[in-house]
This record gives sequence, C-alpha cells and structure tokens, in this order.
Amino acid sequence: MKTCYKLAFVSNYINHHQIPFCNAMNRLTGGNFTFIQTEPMEEQRVRMGWNQEDRPSYVKCFYEEEAACRRLILDCDMVVFGGTDEESYIVPRLKERKPVIRYSERLYKTGQWKAISPRGLKKKYHDHTRYRKEQVYLLCAGAYVASDFGIVRAYPGKKYCWGYFPETKHYDVDRLLAEKGYGKEKVPCLLWAARMIDWKHPELALKTAKYLKDKKLSFHMNIIGDGELYSQMEEMLERDELEDCVSLLGYKAPADVRRYMEEADIFLFTSDRQEGWGAVANEAMNSACALVADHLIGAVPFLVVNGENGFIYRDGDAKQLFALAEKLVKDRALCRSAGRKAYATIAEVWNAENAAERLMELIRGILNPEEEMAGDKAASKAVTGNLEGQLPYTPCMPAPVLGERYRRKS
Repeated sequence: MKTCYKLAFVSNYINHHQIPFCNAMNRLTGGNFTFIQTEPMEEQRVRMGWNQEDRPSYVKCFYEEEAACRRLILDCDMVVFGGTDEESYIVPRLKERKPVIRYSERLYKTGQWKAISPRGLKKKYHDHTRYRKEQVYLLCAGAYVASDFGIVRAYPGKKYCWGYFPETKHYDVDRLLAEKGYGKEKVPCLLWAARMIDWKHPELALKTAKYLKDKKLSFHMNIIGDGELYSQMEEMLERDELEDCVSLLGYKAPADVRRYMEEADIFLFTSDRQEGWGAVANEAMNSACALVADHLIGAVPFLVVNGENGFIYRDGDAKQLFALAEKLVKDRALCRSAGRKAYATIAEVWNAENAAERLMELIRGILNPEEEMAGDKAASKAVTGNLEGQLPYTPCMPAPVLGERYRRKS
C-alpha cells in the first residue's frame, strides 16, 4: 500500500495553469496537499482572466497565515518550491537538510553568455550550487533548463523533465478535426494568441499572413491578444491590406481562446528564447492544432517531435516559419495528422494527472530510497501508451542537457 505523504507547493500565486496539477496532487495525497501562495496576483494577470474568484480549499496565503505556513513548510514530508525568487520561504527547511524539490524555468533566458557575470554566479552558488550534495532536486520547466543549471554545476544527477500543465480537455478527436476551419467553406484557419510584446513577436503572424496571401492561398488567420504592440499590429494590418484574411480580435478570456483553438487548424507560436515554457503550446496541441513553433521556446523540444506532432523552425528564421505554414495550408491531410498526434501527446502524456502521478513516484523514491519501485518500469511504459518510441521526453524522467542549436529532427 502506497503512503500518502504530506506535501506543500510554494509559489507566487495559484492560477488556471497550475490548478489542474494541484487538484491531481491533492487527490493523490488524500487531501494532504497545500498550495502556499506567497503574494497576491498582479493586476495585469487579473485583467487577463487569470484570477480565481473561488480559491481552492487547499490554498493558504503566506501573507495571511505566515506562522502556520512557516510551520507547514518546515514540517511536511516534501516541499515543491518555485515561481518566486525569494529564497527565505525555504531557507529554514534547507538548513535542517530536509528534502526539497525545486522547479524552475531557465536561468539565462536572454543568453547563456550571462553566466560570466561574477555577481550572478555568486547568487547562483548561494541559491543552487551549494546544495549539489544535499537532498535538493530540480524539476526543469523547459527543455533548456538543465543546460543552464549545468553551467553553474547545480543538481548533478538530480534534474528532471517538467513543464506547465493547464487543463486537459478530452474530445472526440475525429469530430474535432472534422469541424476545424474558418467560415462556411472551412478554409484553413490559423491562430496566434499571446500578449503583444516584443519577444512574443506578433508581427511574425501578420508577416506569415502576407506571405500566404501573396501566394494566393485560401486561408483565414485569427490573432488574439493585447499589449504594447497592438497599435503597430493595426498599422501593419492596414498597410499590407490583410483585412480580408486576418481578424485582429484583441483580448479574449482564456476560455474563449480555447474555443478559437478548437476551430483552428494551425497554431503559430512565435516567441523567442525568453518563453521559458509556453503553456499555450499545451492548450493548442490539446485542441488538435498543428503547432508551428520557434525552437528556443522551452516547451517545444519536450512536447514536439518535429514533423510528427508539430513543426519546429529555427529561432529567427522567418522564411522557415512561412514555408511550414504554407506546407500545412496546402496539405490538410498532413495538418490533421499532426493535429491528431498533438492531441494524443497531451491527452496521454503531458497532462496534469500523469505529471502528478510521475512526481509522486519520484517523491516516494526520494523519501524511501531503499523501497523497491515494483511496477515502476511498467508504469513508465504505460505512460507513453501508443506514443511509445515517438516521444523522447516524459514528465519526471531525467532531464537531458540540450544545446540551443537547432535540430531539424528531434
């Protein structure tokens, strides 16, 4: 019989990307799970629809119940910690050499060359490297995290694949694919959705649309989002005379974005290396979209097998992005095949329920290293289902050290 451990997840605030995973952990621990929120959600996120009116019962706010939260962090069997740069929440636990699992996006989102900074290296040593021989482990929320932490020699042999796990919806995938497309004629539908800021590159969506229109292809593109570049997008739309094939929709609530994904054949994910993970990839793939994504986005190497369940273009290579979009618009069978496999990737492997189960296996192994993990190999095999041999990475497997160089095939 498996032990139900008492677990705490310490992070900045609960949001709709974390709730499915937290719900699964609460179930697996028999209610012995607490999410400790360290700060109120910033107003910008609230306006984007991330706020939850009814906080889950397992959430405690550090700024409301500081003493109780400190006791819980110190006394529980395992703490998962991340999403905040403030180390003081777990320092007492680390001083007592109690086990901690950290999760983190990249250290060097704007370039690994920053590792030469003496000041930065000193902080990385203080926060991470000095625990290399302790019971401190790392969940790598992105494919390039292990490489970044390897530079500072932190967590050797203790880094694991991880990500973000928004709600997984289950569809009749044949029906979902059959209903995709835009308008009565169901022309190929492309979608871009994000905040309109520089490193998410919304301009690449409009440049893709112009390329496709110049090729005289039938398509429609929906662009969702708001932000500092919105007015520039309006100007580009008008200048390039794209109003007949592009809808600039502005801000939409998360639930509405998912509905647009369900209608879309192709999802363009144009962020650069500053996108630590990118949960929109999970959501688009879950909606059976053929994903076309920049290779330096953190989620992409973990989720996408290039040419199978999605398509990867070299960071900054707009021509390759355009060519992939053209290929999918012209070849609906290829597009739907990729969408079907993308759906299976999320429904079968990269979802909150599976991630929680794999994390619980990891926690049991940490807390009971002498315990024979009977059935663990079978469970690992079951995780991949009919995707076995196609997905190289699954939640909680040892994280690979991936270089940033573009690889045409994963």
